[in-house]
Amino acid sequence: MKITDTIKYVGVNDHRIDLFEGQYKVPGGMSYNSYVILDEKIAVMDTVDADFTHQWLDNIQQVLDGRKPDYLIVQHMEPDHAANIANFLKVYPDTTVVATGKAFGMIRNFFELDLEGKKIEAENGSTLSLGYHQLTFVFAPMVHWPEVMVTYDSTEKVLFSADGFGKFGALDVEEPWDDEARRYFIGIVGKYGAQVQKLLKAAATLDIQKICPLHGPVLTEDLGHYIGLYDTWSSYTPEDDGIVIAYTSVYGHTRMAVSLLAEKLKAKGCPRVLVYDLARDDMSQALSDAFRYSKLILATTTYNAGIYPFMNDFITRLVEHNYQNRTVGLIENGSWAPLAAKIMKEMMSKCKKIDWLKNSVHIWSAVKEENRKQIDDMTDELCKEYIAKDDTLANKNDMTALFRIGYGLYVVTSNDGRKDNGLIVNTVTQLTDNPYRVAVNINKANYSHHVIRQTGVLNVNCLSVDAPFSVFQQFGFQSGRTVDKFAGQKINRSGNGLVFLDKYINAFMSLKVEQYVDLDTHGMFICSVTEARVMSDQDTMTYTYYQQNVKPKPETEGKKGFVCKVCGYVYEGDELPEDIICPLCKHGAVDFEPIQ
Repeated sequence: MKITDTIKYVGVNDHRIDLFEGQYKVPGGMSYNSYVILDEKIAVMDTVDADFTHQWLDNIQQVLDGRKPDYLIVQHMEPDHAANIANFLKVYPDTTVVATGKAFGMIRNFFELDLEGKKIEAENGSTLSLGYHQLTFVFAPMVHWPEVMVTYDSTEKVLFSADGFGKFGALDVEEPWDDEARRYFIGIVGKYGAQVQKLLKAAATLDIQKICPLHGPVLTEDLGHYIGLYDTWSSYTPEDDGIVIAYTSVYGHTRMAVSLLAEKLKAKGCPRVLVYDLARDDMSQALSDAFRYSKLILATTTYNAGIYPFMNDFITRLVEHNYQNRTVGLIENGSWAPLAAKIMKEMMSKCKKIDWLKNSVHIWSAVKEENRKQIDDMTDELCKEYIAKDDTLANKNDMTALFRIGYGLYVVTSNDGRKDNGLIVNTVTQLTDNPYRVAVNINKANYSHHVIRQTGVLNVNCLSVDAPFSVFQQFGFQSGRTVDKFAGQKINRSGNGLVFLDKYINAFMSLKVEQYVDLDTHGMFICSVTEARVMSDQDTMTYTYYQQNVKPKPETEGKKGFVCKVCGYVYEGDELPEDIICPLCKHGAVDFEPIQ
């Protein structure tokens, strides 16, 4: 096979193999790729698996046409690529071996070869001239062994990518690249996403026209597609919308729950639902799809005071391959002491950025009516975003959407001439930067609105993520008309004479009101900036962060009544008074909801 006029393919196809690395099913076989660069000096790029020694050497001999190779470049020491180093050197003893220092250590371990005087130890970024071809070696440690390097031919603009951009399947098998390349990446390289990201950044500086991997086809067209997928996979970003349900079932009851869930998900508009019986289906494909799609449901039984072995294996693989940045839900079954959900969650505690579903399914032996209700609730939670995208199914008047605006949270300070005051606001916006203008919206019912209308000056304190709930109680749940909010506090003042907070802020701005806009219930103060200071590098507190990490969860256990969505205050009673005002945050009945 010709890659270019001067780069030839000398690899082999393996259709005898059934399990790659002893665990990955490869019905399409495997290719072990090797290349020869013909120039004033000749370089052979890597060897092949030990079962194909003679076929590979014959391929090389045919391409060389009587010439002798000058270099054997070893990019990766895994035996499916490096098994024939010693055999090659027996046939071509005058060849110089080029590899990393760590690779030479492995060559000694594998072959006990003495290469003194017959080796070049490549350095990261070092080059080798073959005459016309100029090769640059780029280290790629842990992609996916520590000795790995890739080689860039700047003359032909070819990247010899080692195991990168490889796939399962022999070259004489027609199949889509994406699916088997994804399964290969997740299973073989997936743990080392950070290292792949580093390599991709290095590759982005090169003009690459062809990619020659050690497995799978040479990539020559639409390279952006392949590089884009590698960026997605190695950054652990969901590739597609969809839900994977991975389950084990002993007597069929857990399988029944899974079947019910899958049917309901499809009926509700989920774009893709994939169900894997981990005892029967290909584990590596289930793993690959768990990384491909955005949501995952794990369903299993309590077994020997643990979880069913196939589920244990699956979760272990998820964790080992750095599963993260996904939504996960749990279905458990147990006849006397259900532990499966607890154990599954504990096993996945090392996974980063997992958004656990609020709704779970807890089965005692067999699926009952309460479980069907739990499955309905799980379906609704999983499909909420899919329904919202559907023009015919979406609720187009759901004003809770406003809660999702990425508000920052701030304390606005002022002074009425007698005492300092402050309140929590979440609507501060920069309008212009020449001159610097900021808009602050304040409810007319707040005392601060009255004060600022009178004085025309205010400070905006940007709360940082370390601000505790007590700050919100201090400035948000009481009125400055009747309370001194700074009593007992350390006082710092800016140039305008107003207080700025002593802690829990990352910056503050002193503002002078230039224009006022009446917005019915609120007033907008359009201000110029008279002073600005950066206090720390802490992240700014957002409304979402406050809701998820700062605001205490309301204590509703065993209570019947209504809970304030703003502060968590609980009103106990059968009916909520229409004129109720929350004694903590002063919000009305519209911000209360029934205790579930």
